[in-house]
This record gives sequence, C-alpha cells and structure tokens, in this order.
Amino acid sequence: MSSPQLSPSPSSSSVGTWPDGLNQQIAIAPDQLLDVRVYGRHPDSVIEPAPLVLHFHAGAFVAGSLDQGACVAGLLADAGAVVISVDYPLAPSHPFPQAVETGYAALLWAWKARHKLAGRNAPLFIAGEEAGGNLAAAIALMARDQDAPQLAGQILLSPMLDACMATASLRDVHAGPVGCTWADGWHQYLPRQEDAGHPYAAPGSALRLPGLAPTLLVTAGDDPLRDETRSFAARLRSAGVTVQEAVLPHPTGWPLSYRQTTRHPPVWADPVRQQFSDFFSGAAAA
Repeated sequence: MSSPQLSPSPSSSSVGTWPDGLNQQIAIAPDQLLDVRVYGRHPDSVIEPAPLVLHFHAGAFVAGSLDQGACVAGLLADAGAVVISVDYPLAPSHPFPQAVETGYAALLWAWKARHKLAGRNAPLFIAGEEAGGNLAAAIALMARDQDAPQLAGQILLSPMLDACMATASLRDVHAGPVGCTWADGWHQYLPRQEDAGHPYAAPGSALRLPGLAPTLLVTAGDDPLRDETRSFAARLRSAGVTVQEAVLPHPTGWPLSYRQTTRHPPVWADPVRQQFSDFFSGAAAA
C-alpha cells in the first residue's frame, strides 16, 4: 500500500493570532477525499516526535467550519502538536453515523501518516469541542472497540454527550426541547429516536468505558455543557481511565465562543493552551 498523501488545496487560513493552517485534501477511501487543515510541522532536524492531533470543530452537528475551528486547532498547535482539523459532513444532510464513520476513516489515515507528519512513532491524539467533542469521544470508543489505532489520549472541550439534555447547567440557560441550539442540533443529527441510545451517537450513554485512552476534559463555570462534561469525567475515572479535568472560571462564552473568527485571542486562550501543554507532557512522561 502506498503511503498516505496530502493534496494541497488552494487556500490557507489567516484567521486569528494562532498559527496559520494549510488546507489539504486526504484520501480516506479510494473514491473519497476529505478536506482538512493542517497546523504545525515537525522539523526533520528534531529527533523527538510531536503529538499528532486529529481535531473536530464545534457547530451542534449542523454548522461550523475549518475557519471556525481555527482557534482551538491553533491552540493545540501552539502547545506543540501537529494538528489535522477535519471538515466533517454536517447534519441534516449527513445524519448519524456519517460524521463518526468519516472521522474514524480520517483517524486511520492519520495513524498511517503519523511518521511523515509528526515524526517517527508520533503519539496520536483525538480532540474536539462541543459537537466535535462528541465525535472525538465516539471515535475514541470505535478505536478501542476495533483495537486500532492506538490513541495516546483524547481531548474533549465541553463535549455534547447527552442527547437527553436534562442537566442542571442546561436548564440554567433555559435550553428546552425546541428553539435551542443544542436541542435542534441533536434533533437534526439523530432523526431516529432509537439512535440516541447508541454509544457512538451519545457517548455519555456508553455503558462500557474501560480501556479508553487518557482523557483531558475541559469545561467552564458558564458552560451549559458543564454538567455532562463533569459527569463523563467521573464515569471515566470510575472505569479506571486516567482523567485530567479542568473547570475554567467564567466568563468564557462557551460553547458559542469556540467558533469565533476574529483576530483577537479569546479570554480563555492561555489557560486552555496550558491545559493542552500539560496533557501532552503527561502523556509523554507516561
């Protein structure tokens, strides 16, 4: 089999103060190309590999873009990683499980390409915020169930994990069954009610959590997804998974502020970058 190739795309990002990314296309199947944006590079002169991170942007399953994922992807790169940010298919045109299956195919591609992108035996991580955090968590479950590829860690920022939307932190922002960004997103992503109980659709409902990679979970005091994030952290710990958890002080404007495209770094940029850096350092030490 030939080694994975990157095909340049015409434009690159200039959004934000984080590093610019280069738009590419990767072949995840013989007849299927996927748009990605790659941040950072591993110099040939450096012996130690860099973390390689597959990243999924926010957007409640129905919105978001590589531009709107640039902030978190750039912070991961600032923390020392080479980052592949994925332009995954959106609902309602592409309901569950299409985004998860595409993401898993991209993860397999990243595993095969890790030596070229981030150095020999580069550790592979998966990351995402909000709906992207859902996809990252689901794909981590798939990787464990398929016993491939081996993940060094998963990084989840206020992930959408619970389709029931019954937590106190969501009630505090008056998130109801309709007219709410996250409720509407869940409805579009899971048009069949029975899918809501599938662990790859709603990882917060997964009954079997042992064997997952070490996990960084980040939320904030004003994050409507705070309760499901912290609940997932507790359940992972109970399952024997190594967990690093952070609750940032507010205001952060999460999860809506994830998708900002201004050139000014958000107030949460520095503490989030530090969380990423600490997590990568811990994974390398382990």
